[in-house]
Amino acid sequence: MLPLALPFYGVMLAIAMAWAFWSGDSLMLAGSSVGGLGDVWDLAADVAAGVIAGLAVIGLSREVTGRTQWGDTLADALAGAIGNPTLVECILLALASGIAEEALFRGALQPQVGLWAASLLFGLAHFAPSRELWPWMLFAVATGVMMGALFEWTGNLIAPMVAHALINAVNLRLLALRKLQDAKRPNPRAVD
Repeated sequence: MLPLALPFYGVMLAIAMAWAFWSGDSLMLAGSSVGGLGDVWDLAADVAAGVIAGLAVIGLSREVTGRTQWGDTLADALAGAIGNPTLVECILLALASGIAEEALFRGALQPQVGLWAASLLFGLAHFAPSRELWPWMLFAVATGVMMGALFEWTGNLIAPMVAHALINAVNLRLLALRKLQDAKRPNPRAVD
């Protein structure tokens, strides 16, 4: 998965950077309250906002997975789709997706099309033809709105990138561990 994902996210980041270059915008500071990254305290506040938002989404996704049938089914389907990434692969994928997707959807697209359209496009980018994965697309729209709001609030991509990378790192790892646990369970349909 990693050998395909990293070049994909590299191309996505290159598109975002080219878009920002040709539009004359600063990719990192393209929000409505542009004022620069500021001092260390501003940077720390943006990182903290991203961590808090990311942890909230992780907590919500854990609750949905643990308390609803559709959440459990979705987690099983996603666990089956991701393969068996190691912890390092989960972190690398999370960083690559968090940086590239936020650069494209929040940094390049959102200033041009607005919060709602960028969030819908973000959700569509997470579309999967399997019916059991459709809630993932809706989840992506909702988190896209949250990350877009972080972008507008902070005026830069730090908070949404941190939130996105944290969400993906933790949830990818939890899905990988879920798959490993399922593999260790005896199959009740297996014939002795």
